[in-house]
Amino acid sequence: MLNRVVITGLGIVAPNGPELGSFLEAMRLGRSGIAHDPQLKELQFSCQIAGKPFLSEERIARYFSELELKNFNSSGILYGVIAAMDAWRDAGLSTEATEEPDWDSGTIFGAGSSGVDKFREAIYKIDDLQARKLGSTIVMQTMASGISAYIGGKLGLGNQVSTNSSACTTGTESILMAYERIKSGQAVRMLTGSTSDSGPYIWAGFDAMRVCTFKHNDSPEQGSRPMSASASGFVPGSGAGALVLESLESALSRGARIYAEVLGGNINSGGQRGNGTMTAPNTIAVQRCITAAVHQAGIQAADIDLINGHLTATSKDPIEIMNWSMALQRSGQDFPYINSLKSMVGHCLGAAGSIESVAAVLQLHHGFIAANLNCEDIHPDISACIDADKIPRKMVAKDINIIAKASFGFGDVNACIILKKLITP
Repeated sequence: MLNRVVITGLGIVAPNGPELGSFLEAMRLGRSGIAHDPQLKELQFSCQIAGKPFLSEERIARYFSELELKNFNSSGILYGVIAAMDAWRDAGLSTEATEEPDWDSGTIFGAGSSGVDKFREAIYKIDDLQARKLGSTIVMQTMASGISAYIGGKLGLGNQVSTNSSACTTGTESILMAYERIKSGQAVRMLTGSTSDSGPYIWAGFDAMRVCTFKHNDSPEQGSRPMSASASGFVPGSGAGALVLESLESALSRGARIYAEVLGGNINSGGQRGNGTMTAPNTIAVQRCITAAVHQAGIQAADIDLINGHLTATSKDPIEIMNWSMALQRSGQDFPYINSLKSMVGHCLGAAGSIESVAAVLQLHHGFIAANLNCEDIHPDISACIDADKIPRKMVAKDINIIAKASFGFGDVNACIILKKLITP
């Protein structure tokens, strides 16, 4: 018998809210977390704005010991551990150390990269002949699985502890991987999500590719413009999102608060064939991913009330809308509501899928649709496909039952997940 899977905990470190309460408030108020970044200006980036979370030293000290913070320089691990432990506590689970590992619990926590600034810091100090002097702390901060290793050790997780990495689909993919493990009975609960480092060494390549906006350096909050005719590229961002998934049976037995049920989803690739490339999605693959997710979740396309899209404020936004319309066979007034959190936080890269999934769950649980900022001038190719009122420019208070959340990433990879308000047995 397959297990039903629910979400019982949420954690967030986002540019417009470094913890769950402030993030929820920012979503409801339509508050942006994008600001001018003096370092990017100093380094002569074309895009000099970014979405970067603020964490006080006092807050960081609640999650890491002085010894752990010695020679520590990995913003991705910092964000991820804080979001993960907050989600664990939000689910009503203990963070107290135990002698025995928790064999029923594990983590699949993704990262696009790890410890880039730590590598830069260490290498800058030495030459090749002194490589052995990089120091011991560089290992756990730069190994690909550093984030899951930190989380697994802090919580004593004894089930699967691993890190996935699939560009911008990483966070959504991690949730689906955790869902499958619980569904099949291999784990009772999984802490899942993803994280992304901050800073110029993460964002420089995108700036060089000219996919980041350069037109709003003097008006940062107007810079991220998904679905807008005046969109000129994405705003780089960073942070982490975390979710606790567990079997419905476990959640009910311990009286846990249940945010939503995971009905299913799909992960695929366009193989960089057809119109798919390293940086552009194969439209057929995207449509197949969406239709397969709907089928796997056991729903009809007409059941979807809200889409939380990938929608990065680039030339690919109209193509994404077309893909949704084709896959769901819905258009005009029949199209679901759709929004993009990137209008408030920018594109958080490897963390985008998890941060946006936390946002999707909060909208489902609290009954509202977050606004699309900076979208007064909807792209004409989008307005030709769907009605303008399906792209709310202000928050809409509305009970929603089913959300589709998708992420599409470099390498022509796709992930789509279906979330639903829980109807208990």
